[in-house]
Amino acid sequence: MLWIGLDDTDTLESPGTGRLARQFAAAFALDYRVLGVTRHQLLIDPRVPCTKNNSSAAIALDAELEPAALLEQARAWMLDQHQPGSDPGLCIAHQVPPEIIEYGRRVQRHLVTQADARSLAAAYDIPLVGLGGDEGGVIGALAAVGLAASGDDGRYVWVGNSRELSGLQRVPTLLAAGVHGVQTADGQPVTDGLVWSDKLRPARRGGKPIAVVEWTGAYWLPLKLD
Repeated sequence: MLWIGLDDTDTLESPGTGRLARQFAAAFALDYRVLGVTRHQLLIDPRVPCTKNNSSAAIALDAELEPAALLEQARAWMLDQHQPGSDPGLCIAHQVPPEIIEYGRRVQRHLVTQADARSLAAAYDIPLVGLGGDEGGVIGALAAVGLAASGDDGRYVWVGNSRELSGLQRVPTLLAAGVHGVQTADGQPVTDGLVWSDKLRPARRGGKPIAVVEWTGAYWLPLKLD
């Protein structure tokens, strides 16, 4: 597994980190197997510069490459997409130690600095680079890698063909589209019935895309969880 963390710290005119990550994944899917793209919510605080929700994104690749082998290719793609005024960061990791996972959780609760991110990445020889502006995106890029690698944070903004679904669909259709399972908020499996699939965003739970749903009385409605 190879993790790519992105944080565009976008401007109002830029497409945003989530869309950038999906575009990145689509470009790299030509050469690598993309397992999914996940969104991770970070600290909401007026002292944190962001346009809306302060989230970062992670792309999971099934690849045997060492991070350094992909870094220049990823850096070139990011620089080509750079929007003036944004402060993007890029992180690539193969092995993600517990300290990086804990760092990601800390970024969700507390203010951290670029120095915090850079020193931690350097300690574990994890490539972490800023690609424009004040390079503040390195904070979220490293956090995205840690949170995605934890297996129990965030939601998928791209997995399989799930974004192509619309309207009411049966559970087997969701599974065929790349969702690993459907369950209620208290963990009860759902194996039958209709699920509203517009803007389906499965949660990352147990390292898998899980659609968490609630019953409306007529069909299952997916919940959008962080």
